[in-house]
Amino acid sequence: MARKAAKKAAKKAVKKAVKKSTKKPKKAKKARKARKARKARKARKAKRVSKIAKGKRAKSSVFRGTKVKTSGGLTKDKLMKNKNGRVVSKKRSASSKKAMGKTIGPWLAAVVKARKALGIKGFVAIKKGSAYYNKAKSFYKGGSPKK
Repeated sequence: MARKAAKKAAKKAVKKAVKKSTKKPKKAKKARKARKARKARKARKAKRVSKIAKGKRAKSSVFRGTKVKTSGGLTKDKLMKNKNGRVVSKKRSASSKKAMGKTIGPWLAAVVKARKALGIKGFVAIKKGSAYYNKAKSFYKGGSPKK
């Protein structure tokens, strides 16, 4: 019985010691309160919102007018909507149209002709040296394929 009482008293003492060690000193509390008061007194500055659009929808947000320019420097006057309704660069669109007329367009036409001539349906890769490639090359500008 005496042992039980001693054990209980020891447990109580340990609990008290742990509680005392976890208590924060009053000085630290006062310092924290003072810091909080200083922060409250200081006027808060408004968060500066960026005028530069970044990310996937950058061009569309500039085109819409919510931002001033893209990270690449495109402003609203340098952007346009293409036939699919996507916001694109005017300059890049013009260069692509030009390339389509001079180089890409004729090659695509030659490939379409070659597919028809060889009876190809579905996806087939145009590998250099293959019959498909050679046929397309022969239709392209009417020249023969170079090896």
